[in-house]
Amino acid sequence: MASRELTGKDLANCTDAELRQVCTDLRHEIIDVVSRVGGHLAPSLGAVEIVVALHAVLQSPRDKLLFDVGHQAYAHKLLTGRREIFQHLRQKGGASGYLRRAESEHDAFGAGHASTAISAALGVATARDVRKEDFAVAAIVGDGALTGGLAYEGLNNAGQLGTDLIIVLNDNSMSISPNVGAVSTYLTRLRAAPAFSRLKHDVESALRAIPLVGRGAAEAAERMKDSVKHLLVPGQLFEELGVRYLGPIDGHDVGMLRTVLRRAREIGGPVLVHAVTEKGHGYEPAAQDANKWHSTAPFQVETGQGKSARKSGTSWSEAFGTIAVELGKKDPRIVAVTAAMADGTGLVRFRQVHPDRFFDVGIAEAHAVAFSAGMATQGLRPLCAIYSTFLQRAYDQLIHDIGIQRLPVTFCLDRAGLVGEDGATHQGLYDLAYLRAIPGYVIAAPRDEAELSAMLELSLRHDGPFAVRYPRGNCPGVDRVPSPFGVGEGEWLRQGTHGALLAVGTMVQAALDAAQLLNAQGISLAVADARFIKPVDVEMVRRAGEYPFVATLEEATEQGGFGDAVLSELVSDGFRGRFERFAVPDRYIEHASRQEQLEECGLTPQQIAKRVQQRLDVNQDAS
Repeated sequence: MASRELTGKDLANCTDAELRQVCTDLRHEIIDVVSRVGGHLAPSLGAVEIVVALHAVLQSPRDKLLFDVGHQAYAHKLLTGRREIFQHLRQKGGASGYLRRAESEHDAFGAGHASTAISAALGVATARDVRKEDFAVAAIVGDGALTGGLAYEGLNNAGQLGTDLIIVLNDNSMSISPNVGAVSTYLTRLRAAPAFSRLKHDVESALRAIPLVGRGAAEAAERMKDSVKHLLVPGQLFEELGVRYLGPIDGHDVGMLRTVLRRAREIGGPVLVHAVTEKGHGYEPAAQDANKWHSTAPFQVETGQGKSARKSGTSWSEAFGTIAVELGKKDPRIVAVTAAMADGTGLVRFRQVHPDRFFDVGIAEAHAVAFSAGMATQGLRPLCAIYSTFLQRAYDQLIHDIGIQRLPVTFCLDRAGLVGEDGATHQGLYDLAYLRAIPGYVIAAPRDEAELSAMLELSLRHDGPFAVRYPRGNCPGVDRVPSPFGVGEGEWLRQGTHGALLAVGTMVQAALDAAQLLNAQGISLAVADARFIKPVDVEMVRRAGEYPFVATLEEATEQGGFGDAVLSELVSDGFRGRFERFAVPDRYIEHASRQEQLEECGLTPQQIAKRVQQRLDVNQDAS
């Protein structure tokens, strides 16, 4: 049945055996495509039966399916007319790795970050009720999403409103890293004791048979029933929130899933269907190591081996992790905090070496920041390692819990800048602007591993919040010891006569390369590694202002970042020369390779050199 496009109407008429064949075909296609172009394999393989059953029961796009994050949704894309662009998954012009309303009418809500689906689905269902329309709404969430507080805000409100809403809990004990916390333990107990549901029914039937004499006896019997219910009913957490609980059921039995989903729709009100799945199901290497296969580069299907040799060099995440371990050995006050991203942030070895000082709080960035703030008040020095795009979710805590109290927490912002194939939802482009707006923060960007180490050490001597941002990809491991520097002190790397390039982080090398290209054209530019976005090196900016031309370079949005900070200082000093800002344009940058994104934003050395040359030539001609 995979030889043609299937619709929900087709699936609704399939037998259970035919649905199982559809699931098999979808798995083969997902494995084939991801093996060629890379992508999030294990999560989507684990959710195939859930997706097929939902499309067999509901009729998208009339009925609305909202996925949490989108890692689970590859089968959904294949069932909704996107097989052609799915062949170019996460590539420029191909299908996004996540949900995008602009990509398909079947994507009822865009999603790249976790824990949003229940709240958004409740909003869709409420709008349906207000408009007196008739369609079903389903939210598909991973159990990892339940480590985030927003999911409970949505559940609480759903129970209060009581509107018709289906919530499918895809429970595979994993988000990216293994799930942590009391909720994970609770779901484990439910998975381990499915017989509770039958026992609860039998006991309550017996209690109903007890003869009641008088009001007091009736009240006592009801209290006894409530006590038994609290003791025995699986899913009682959800029931107490006003959400009917069905499960746990085998999330790979597509026939059972279809039956239970039909029942959930008949019940009405908010209903949670608890489906137990295996991440990576159907491809043995992914099932055996779901963490490794959460996201993968192209690979050989037969062996599971990568198609290309592993890139040489150390990533920025690995470099940070190594430095953190050594800092932890020197200073017992240092603790490391991450939000379900121990592997992604490079903290696995810190967890091994300093297990009592490592904390994975789950997909709960706001909690991670407030948790770090609390530890800081008691003399600890937290290294709070969160991807730039995810730290946005804790903005209130950054201001109220950290900034106003001037607490010494070091924010280690991984994946800052352009992130390539993950696209618009994951670009780490806004941290410079959103942190620069908060009083009291120091913001720094290293150009290589040596500078990263020096900045982290400096942050631990600083009495206040300190953010160090670094990109995805390999970290230049320059064998050098930087000259000592303090907060807000940059470094001139090259002298020139026609102008100055002030750069931060990844753009320092791009500025040096552009200056070299321009030198061959007879244009001599000074280059500085500014190091700090806040506070900027005022003396460096004043010296740059003596040149007739100044440009700033940053791998971040052009709005409110490093360029604005430098321009403000230049203007206050009476600068009358020409100013140019090299940054990411004020628009969302979609999925493509990182190199293609740099080219789209005009941030390659060749593009920088050409633009500077044109600017100088135009003005020289005008004079």
